[in-house]
Amino acid sequence: MLIHMDAWFADLLHWLALPQVGLSTVFVVAFLSATLLPMGSEPAVFGLVSINPALFWPAVLVATAGNTLGGGVSWWMGRGARGIVERRMGRPTEQRALQWLSRLGPRACLLSWLPIIGDPLCAVAGWLRLPLWPCMAYMAVGKFLRYVTMTAALVWVWPRLGWGG
Repeated sequence: MLIHMDAWFADLLHWLALPQVGLSTVFVVAFLSATLLPMGSEPAVFGLVSINPALFWPAVLVATAGNTLGGGVSWWMGRGARGIVERRMGRPTEQRALQWLSRLGPRACLLSWLPIIGDPLCAVAGWLRLPLWPCMAYMAVGKFLRYVTMTAALVWVWPRLGWGG
């Protein structure tokens, strides 16, 4: 069983190799990293843009689309998990956080770009049954700004500071 898993994982890594696949890799990695899986997509975006600087805007847009759609999946997962979560809720801190998110509404999804809390925030938005399309729009704006900022910093600022290869 473990041997088959190793072979599958090696095949997956080979398929996701940036020089061969490029933008589709960025999309898949950005999509998966926006779910509750603990991974980041910035290295994939930076890697592709480092190899081909002309793909800066396409990479940012593809990563934004993949990450936003992944956030939508988290939203749906949160919507589906409402019954399970309700049984475990009740602490005052959790109640205050939910009240804060309810007050902000879909605008809270603008913060979906934040590390650690961003992905669960999308799930909580679904759990609260905040409207999907406004949530997706705010997610897209936040994620787009993150990718532009992070990728531009890594491509243009990092090397000038003498930290890039």
